[in-house]
Amino acid sequence: MSTVTPAPTPAQLTAARKAVVSSSIGNALEWFDIIVYASFAVIIQKNFFPSDDPTVGLIITFAGFAVSYLIRPLGALVLGSYADRNGRKKGLTLTIFLMLVGTTLMAIAPTTAVIGIAATFIILLSRLIQGFSAGGEFGTATTFLVETAPHRKAFYASWQVTSQGISMFLASVFGFVLFTYLTEDQLDSWGWRIPFFFGMLIGPVGWYIRSKLEETSEFTQMKREGSPLKAAFTTHLGRILAATACVGVGTISVYLILYMPTFAVQTLHIPATAGYLGGIVAGVVTMVGVPFIGMLADRIGPARIMTYGAIAALVLAWPLFALIIAVPTVPVFAFVVAVLGVIMAIYFGPLPALMTAIFPAEVRGSGLSIAYNAGVTLMGGFAPLVLTWIGTLYAPGIYYMVIAVISLVGLGFARRKYAMR
Repeated sequence: MSTVTPAPTPAQLTAARKAVVSSSIGNALEWFDIIVYASFAVIIQKNFFPSDDPTVGLIITFAGFAVSYLIRPLGALVLGSYADRNGRKKGLTLTIFLMLVGTTLMAIAPTTAVIGIAATFIILLSRLIQGFSAGGEFGTATTFLVETAPHRKAFYASWQVTSQGISMFLASVFGFVLFTYLTEDQLDSWGWRIPFFFGMLIGPVGWYIRSKLEETSEFTQMKREGSPLKAAFTTHLGRILAATACVGVGTISVYLILYMPTFAVQTLHIPATAGYLGGIVAGVVTMVGVPFIGMLADRIGPARIMTYGAIAALVLAWPLFALIIAVPTVPVFAFVVAVLGVIMAIYFGPLPALMTAIFPAEVRGSGLSIAYNAGVTLMGGFAPLVLTWIGTLYAPGIYYMVIAVISLVGLGFARRKYAMR
């Protein structure tokens, strides 16, 4: 006997739309800061991690990028558990406040030419605060979105990824315009700060919106766990491992796109604008395509769509990077990044819905935060550092293929063990 889901009330639809805006704006700020840091890595290296060897300096810069990922799991533990114990709204408000602090430090930090090595420590502190905050952002915001949505949960959850596309688009536009119209001296002295000051403007707006939200009814009605973290790591450890593996293709697609401007300049010796142009296209693909992928996931299931995306990543990785190595031109480079954007949209769009479905409500904030950040840290956050260190032309393609296999294993486990569609 089939059951008919009642149509959502106007009040429920209004609450769902508010949840989309409030959740997405924090996620957008997080990713905007991450993308800008990676996009301007060469300039940040000159100002804060100077070295006689540019390659060594760039490795150190990406090590600073990776530092924020070392602390993300700690942020996931603390902030995810906080959201499970004290409420999704309080968790959302705290994470965006911390993000704003980290972005502000980055924007106003004096360079090593002004205050010496202390500048390096300010940047590292900024990355640590951002990383800690980001550890709780995705899990808490996605949980809030799904618990607020009265229906079409995959569609509403997909806006977390759509907001990343918006960030990618905006950050790439900043990079393209600044690198095109400013001189090298202008970029090095003040131009690189402009995107971070823009990020500072987003934070207060997001904090205000989140402070006016109402707590989700699912949280207020659920039976609380005395220790959500303990339950997540004991009763639900298998769910954490499966969800962590499922993050793979989504996160590596994002970070390969972020790495592309550096790859263009350092390895292929073509203008950085190629990477930014590709990022603009990938951002547009994500913004436009992901909500439709979310709607499709509500019909046929997130896991099935993600499996298609992982297979595409595995099959296309080698040919894509072989193409840009053989034909290192701006149009080809932009095309490859755009294809990576399509794969990212197909795979990443349904991921939030899949991960929230894996975990029960009483540990959803903790489990989702831990699994997502473990996956992002291990398979995405260290990618720019590892690829820069290896320095092999084909390293990005090989890395992408390995992560695709891990994701396929995780998806297979989730579908068989936890009956994920």
